[in-house]
This record gives sequence, C-alpha cells and structure tokens, in this order.
Amino acid sequence: MTAVEDGVRSVHREVLERSDVGFAVSDARGVLRWVNPALAAVLGVPVAQAVGRSLPALLPGVPERPPGEHAHAGLPLLASSSTPRGHRWLEITCCELSGGDLLYEVVDVTSWRDRELDVTQEADALRRAQVLGRMGTWEWHIGEDRIVWSDALLEMFGFTSDVELTMENYSGFVHPDDLPMIRSTLAEALEAGAKFSYTHRMLLPEPRGERIFECFGEIICDSSGTPVRALGTAHDVTRAHRVHEELLRMAELDPLTGLPNRRVLTRELERALATGGDGALLLLDLDNFKDVNDLRGHAVGDRVMRTLASALASRLRPGQLIGRLGGDEFAVVLPGCERAEAELVADGLRDAVAALPLVSAGVAAHITVSTGMAEYGPGDTWELVLANADLALYASKGAGRNRVTVYEPGHYADTAKRVSVLDRVRTALESGGLALHAMPMVRLGTGVVLGHELLLRLEDGQEPRLGPADFLPVAERGNLVLEIDRWVLTRAIDTLVAHPDPELRFNVNISGRTLDDADFGGFVLDRLASAGVAPGRLGLEITETAAVGNLDAARALAQQLRGFGCRIVLDDFGSGFGSFVHLKHLPITGIKIDGEFVKAIDTSRTDAVLVAGIVEIARGLGLSAVAEWVERPDQVGALTGLGVRVGQGFHLGTPRPLEEVLPAQGVRPNGALSG
Repeated sequence: MTAVEDGVRSVHREVLERSDVGFAVSDARGVLRWVNPALAAVLGVPVAQAVGRSLPALLPGVPERPPGEHAHAGLPLLASSSTPRGHRWLEITCCELSGGDLLYEVVDVTSWRDRELDVTQEADALRRAQVLGRMGTWEWHIGEDRIVWSDALLEMFGFTSDVELTMENYSGFVHPDDLPMIRSTLAEALEAGAKFSYTHRMLLPEPRGERIFECFGEIICDSSGTPVRALGTAHDVTRAHRVHEELLRMAELDPLTGLPNRRVLTRELERALATGGDGALLLLDLDNFKDVNDLRGHAVGDRVMRTLASALASRLRPGQLIGRLGGDEFAVVLPGCERAEAELVADGLRDAVAALPLVSAGVAAHITVSTGMAEYGPGDTWELVLANADLALYASKGAGRNRVTVYEPGHYADTAKRVSVLDRVRTALESGGLALHAMPMVRLGTGVVLGHELLLRLEDGQEPRLGPADFLPVAERGNLVLEIDRWVLTRAIDTLVAHPDPELRFNVNISGRTLDDADFGGFVLDRLASAGVAPGRLGLEITETAAVGNLDAARALAQQLRGFGCRIVLDDFGSGFGSFVHLKHLPITGIKIDGEFVKAIDTSRTDAVLVAGIVEIARGLGLSAVAEWVERPDQVGALTGLGVRVGQGFHLGTPRPLEEVLPAQGVRPNGALSG
C-alpha cells in the first residue's frame, strides 16, 4: 500500500470519526470490528467497549443481518429500538465490503419519524373532525384541471377515497338549476383572483338523495397574478336548511289549521295592490263558534276548525289564497276576481261550511259563516281593503248571520258604535281612563302570593261598560294596541319603582301585534335601566298562539329581554299543536298551563296525565309552571299531587285594583316564581 493510499484512508477515517452519522464495520456474523463515536453515542457505550460485541445485541430489534437484498443494494431498513437514550427510530443501511465484512450506516431519524406520526395523527384528526362536522375540503389545480377531494368530502358524496371524481363527474351530481350559478361564481372569482361562496343542491345516489352544501373558497395566484389553484370547503347544511325551512313554515302558517297566517295574507294583499291589479278580499267569521268550544270543549272545537279549514281550501282555485286571521276568522284573497265572480266564490264557501255536520256526544249540529267582501283596485291600501271587508262582515252579522255582504259606503254608519269603542279607548289612554287590576299567582302548598298578573280595564265612567273582550280585539286590529302595551309596561315599572320590595313581581301580557314592533324590546330595557328596577321583577307573558304565529319576532324579543334578566312566560301552553316543539325554539323562563287541562284535573285522568307530563318537562328544562283556571279546592289537591307548585284562578284570588293589593302584598322572602 502506497503512502498516498494510506493518506487517503487516514482522511476517510477522520471524516467518519467526526461524522454525526453512525458508522460501523462488522464481520459476517455482526461482531463489530470498528465503531465511530456517533454510533457509540447511539449505543450508549464507549467505542472500545463496542468493538468485539454483536451489533444486534447492542441494538435490540435490529436483525442479526439485514436481508440480502438490503445488504447488497444498500437500501435502508427502518427499525424501532430501545437505546440508552430511550426509544429511538433508526434508519440502518448495510452493504458488503470486500472480504465479507459489513459496513453499517445508522441514522437517528426519531425526530422525523415522530413528526411523521404527529402529521398522520393530525391528518386523521382533521378527517374525523370533517366527518363529524359534515364538512370536507377540495383543491383545484387549475393548470392541470385536476381536483383533489378530501376523504371526508368523498364520504359525504357517498364515494370511497379511491374514486377518481373529475369536475365533469361532480357537475353531473349538481342540481341542474344550480350549475350555471356555480360556474358563473367560479368564473368571477378566477377573473378577480378573489374569495367566493355559494350554496347549491346535489342529487346523490340513494339513500342520500338531495343534499345541500354551503361552499367557501379562494383563488391562489402566482407572482404574476395568474390563478394556479382554488382551495375550497363544502359543508353539508341539509339538516340546518330543513330546520330553517320548518321554522319559516311555522312562522307563516297557522299551527292549528296549517293555513297561512295573518302575516302572509296581508303580505299577499299588499303585493297584489303593489302590482296595480284588482280583485276582492273576503273575511269569514264562524257564527257562534264560541258555543262549540264552551259546550263541547276545545278539543272538539280544534277538530272542527281543522275540518272547516280543509273544506274551505278545497273550494278555491290555484292563485286564490285562504288563511286564518286568528280565532274563528278566515280571510280569502281573490286576485283578478270581479264582483260577481267573487260573490259566487263567497257563496260557495258559505255553502261548504253549512254542509259540514258537527256530531259530538250523539248530538248533531251545523255551523254557519258570515262573510264580508270588499273589492280592491289600483290606489287602495291593504289597511283600507281590510277595514272595508271588516265593515261588511259586521253588516252580515247584524243582518242575521250566515250571509255574504259586499261593502258599500253606507256600512260605515252602521259601524259607528264600534268606531266609538276605539275613540273611547284612545281617549282613556290619553286622559287616564285605563286601569290595571292584579290577579295573584299563589304557591299552592302555602297560599303565599308570589306575584301578580296585571290585567287591563277600561274605567272611563261611560256607559255601556266595556270589558277587555269588548275593546281589546278592536284595538288589536290597528296600531292602538301598541300604545296600550307600552302604557301597561310603563305603569308596571313605575309601580315597581314606587315599591322597591324585591319580592314584588308583576307579569304583563303582550299582544301578538306588539311582537312585530322591532323597538319594543329596547323600550322595555330602557325603561327598566332608567328606573333602576331589577329586570327579574318583571315578567312578560306571550300567548302560545301569538308566539307561533310570529316565531322569529317572539324568539328575538325573548332572547333580548331574557338576556337582560326579564322573565319570559309562554301563556296558554298546550293550546296549540306542537307545543313541545316551541320549547326548543323559544328562550322562555316559564309556562302557564292552559286552563283547558286544569278545569277538570280532579275528575279527568286524561287531563291529569297531560298535566303531569307538562310539569315533568318543565322541571327538566328548568322552567317555572303555573296552572290557570284554579276555581275549586279539589283542583288544588289534584294539582299538588301532580307536582304543580303555583296556581292562579278565582279560588286562589280574584283580580283587584292594583292599588288595593300593594299595601297588603304579603310576599314572603324567597317567594320567587319558580316551578
């Protein structure tokens, strides 16, 4: 061996000695002949102690000799081994030297391997999060016209991860009506290099069927501004979309009959007038329907109401809209109908109602309907048309009921008395002729008064005397009821200020019309804040029918006031269909059990079962529960046995002028209105 060769070997040896990669030479059996310091550090022994020992013995888990193809080709072997430095991942390469010796190269890749495992776990966690959140991602490589879909998104589409889904295939599943919108949105985003979003439907193979996806994305451009990639997400919002549609449907449909409600009817009438068209409006009021409820019960009345609604709707042609205004009153919008044709429609509806027999408890009866009709044309307002039809309706009732009356200007004189009611209420509102009476809410076990519901009375000294049923429905037909509700709230808050006892609490009724007043919630909060009254001393009662008829507004008002600390009570709970569904969507603090379930609670097993269920649900949801119509001692015992703690009714206390109950409030400490 020449001096040059010795010098070269010396340099090589020095390089290997200083390398941070482990090297070793062993014989064919794996007994080490030479080890560099880097490998000795991995082995955890000095170089001198490593020589002469078996490499597999020093690195448990490493085979005595790597497979032949590894040894000859120099391919790495990834091994997991425990060393003095702890559990390590080692990449081992072995090649054969002349004479049969083996050269080992050992690289510690623990940090890389751990990062790889972390990335794999993160990717799996991301995939699971996407699956749970029903959201996936996609990436469009624009130059290659190639799309990469996440496994979660392919799974939502109903495909496995190995499916090659091209843009053309994907487009085949998009609803045909939505495809042009997607293409135009992407084209605009590519042109501007901007973010984009769209919602579309997909028609996927069963059992998935039609699904709705909400998509967000952005365009990635290179340094020259040329779009190179599009990144996007797709979120399956089918369930949320269907819930939203159901809420909209509930907000615009009468819960009892399934017909459009007052909001939809007035909107349709307003739309017809805005287009300059003509037609007619019918108002139908069932004659003496209150007798059906009183004599046969609300359950029978509800069944009759649904049957009547179906019968009336079946007599109309497409484009003619019927809805329920409330109570036993319906309205029909007849666009494009001249007077003679509209009268024929009205007569047909009247005959359809008269032809429906009512049979209950073996007794047969018939229901009739009074109808008022008003024509409309360009220049009219929906308020005027509704008022004219209302005048004609009252003329029908005054003429003996069960007839159709077309509005004539002379009908105005016939309604002077009713108009005077509005004048009396308006005057009383301005001059102090309105008063509040208070009806106690009582803890059934002790007789302690927990609070009072405030009831409005007209005390203007004029004859005939008018009760709430005489003037409130008239006020609710216009905007006067909005002023009345604000007056009641103001008087209630002023009284709470004058009597700072924290246990003095009032419940105030809110009309359905007030729910449409977007400023009402702010009005209440401003009054409470300026007066310094604890919001928990004030409760607002909203009837279930009014809340469901305007669900969005009721939810918004309840959220606003409850967030400030006010109590929100759903009145007449159980009177509407789907009552328990409403508990999911209204942020209330309490319910009042409809008196229809309470009046026979001591004799009817059915009522007892229903009330027990309502109480259990209220308790589970943390809501207070008050039973209405408690009028006999036996009802108190029955309600107490079912877990009802608070009641209201003539047996427990009749309404009295507010001034009379204040000095003798009798509220004990800790007498909060709790269920």
